[in-house]
Amino acid sequence: MTAEIHRDTWGIPHLRAGGALELAHAQGRVTALDRAWQLEVERHRSQGTSAAFLGAESVGWDRFARQARLDDTARHCFASLEERDPETAAWVVAYVEGVNAGLAEGAARAPEFAASGLVPGRWEPWSPMGVWLGTHILFAGFPAKLWREEVARHLGADAVGLFAMDGPGTAGSNGWLVSGERTTTGKALIAGDPHRFIEEPGVYQQIRLSCPEFDVVGLAVPGVPGIAHFAHTGTVAWAITNAMADYQDLYRERLRFGDAGNGASVEALGPDGVWRTAERHTERIEVAGGESVEVEVTETARGPVVIGGPGAEESISLRYPPRVTADLGFGALLPLLRARRVADVDRAFDAWAEPVNVVQAADTEGGVLHRVAGRVPVRDAANRVRVVNAWEAGHEWTGRHETPYGQVEDGLAVMANQRGPAAPLGVEFAPPHRADRIRQLLDTGLALSAADMPAIHMDTRLASAAALLDPLAGLELSGPAADLRDQLLRWNRHMDAGSGTAALYARVRDAVVRRLVAHPALAVLAEPPAHPAVFLPWLALTPRVAFALENLLTAGEPYGIDRDALVRAAVEEVAAGPVSGTWGDTHRLAPWRALTGADDDEPALSGDNDCVLSTSSLPGLTDLSARGPAARYVWDLADRDNSLWVVPFGADGVPGEAHHRDQLPLWLKGDLARVTTDWNTLTKESDDD
Repeated sequence: MTAEIHRDTWGIPHLRAGGALELAHAQGRVTALDRAWQLEVERHRSQGTSAAFLGAESVGWDRFARQARLDDTARHCFASLEERDPETAAWVVAYVEGVNAGLAEGAARAPEFAASGLVPGRWEPWSPMGVWLGTHILFAGFPAKLWREEVARHLGADAVGLFAMDGPGTAGSNGWLVSGERTTTGKALIAGDPHRFIEEPGVYQQIRLSCPEFDVVGLAVPGVPGIAHFAHTGTVAWAITNAMADYQDLYRERLRFGDAGNGASVEALGPDGVWRTAERHTERIEVAGGESVEVEVTETARGPVVIGGPGAEESISLRYPPRVTADLGFGALLPLLRARRVADVDRAFDAWAEPVNVVQAADTEGGVLHRVAGRVPVRDAANRVRVVNAWEAGHEWTGRHETPYGQVEDGLAVMANQRGPAAPLGVEFAPPHRADRIRQLLDTGLALSAADMPAIHMDTRLASAAALLDPLAGLELSGPAADLRDQLLRWNRHMDAGSGTAALYARVRDAVVRRLVAHPALAVLAEPPAHPAVFLPWLALTPRVAFALENLLTAGEPYGIDRDALVRAAVEEVAAGPVSGTWGDTHRLAPWRALTGADDDEPALSGDNDCVLSTSSLPGLTDLSARGPAARYVWDLADRDNSLWVVPFGADGVPGEAHHRDQLPLWLKGDLARVTTDWNTLTKESDDD
């Protein structure tokens, strides 16, 4: 049969075809129709060519993409896939052909092409792999190792634990599984929300893929075939959270010019004491409205050099699994679509590579799954913590870890990036506040239904506030400051948009962060090292202090900081200023757009970093939220049509179209749209020609 494109009332595409290849072509084409601008931005970012139409602000990313060899790695991964798994390779090619078939029509709908002067290009078979790499290369937060180097250098190795939270460039998720013994239907529920930078268009695409082999609804990554992270096949459903595993290494390299120092070649010193020739060439980044930039690309036996290079004072290479194995885990994608039971999902995720995730799955027969999936190399413990010396023995990769399994205890499994089954594979994890709160809300003793889940998504209690608020009772304060203290201690600790006390707490927190940043004990970290701009979010002191505030206020060693005096001064400062306003006045959505200058008046938000409703701010810098729930979902194993989902904006990536931002009111209120699978209720849009 010819592939058909249908839409539901939210404009979500439902695709039907006679086979997997035709369906992949339809998925590529409909994604190009709906998301042409997004697709081309992501393709160019993976190639390191985005500055050619986005301008100088994108040079830093393009330089990193070139030096990390993302596009070259994608090419190698596709070539390897063709050899190992020709069926999946052909399926990826069908998707790419669909993208190319729809790109011109999609670009004609998208005003950003004319605004930027970009002409849609042509996707190659490896382009989806490049998009996947570009989306996830910083997901594991390897630049945190650069931060630990700075802390150890200035404050000593023991101080590294003070900042035991990954920086603002990382991503996380909430996810929970409720087995049938806990539900009103006797069948399992899976729910959650991935936390990422909120982008417009969104990073997830609601879609349905149906052919005689499978019929799957879920959240796809635009530019990548299939549905990897969150899906429901009718008989089995799965979802993921970031496992917080460490699987990328940084090596300090010793480089020298070969050929008697004439610069024609470069050599790197290996752990066996032998200098070996490194790959080296130059590339040029074209920059819209500016001069082109030359980039030197060097790769040693460890990996691509992403900091420094020949002749630099310091050079650091990055080793990441797909560059080593030429495998991105795409071999899992078709088996996931074909899965019927938990055991099928389990086998499919055995082929998963990166990012390393915690998987939760359940099926209609009562099967449940809670496991880690992904490739984590076996190597010395020091590799996982800091930058290691390439010329020293003992830092090689010697295999891969077996991925651990977790338990579904008392009918529940909750993951929110805290220490869990992935603990042996990671270094830093999220505090347990979100996970503890989700479990508390689930553990009511009542049978749970899909309709109960959205309220959990939207919970705003901020347990981490205790580190700042609990010591207030013992402080001597002036009259206005004492009144403020009493108000804060009566507060329910919910970061609701309409709460004035939440706003006061945020102001006090800001003042505490600013004082900690300025304190001589920490101020030595204020000047980041001369590393590339792409790493600066992990090296900026204020966000580091903000995310580690709980540790900094409760750590046994205060490093000469009088914490009571610091908090007292912060409360006095806030009490002396204006006290009106609510949290939502300043805590507003700030989505990322590839083209700046066309921002809407974005809405107020409830929630905060450590709330279940994790709408992250940057205390000490801004209350605006650039990160938060990039989607919400509830998968009901009793009835797929009782499942629920929502994204921050809408199904259509074209500004001004009816389905561009029509889900935003739902997302803000915590409502979700019902999943619809009855073809008779859908509107047929066209055939995929």
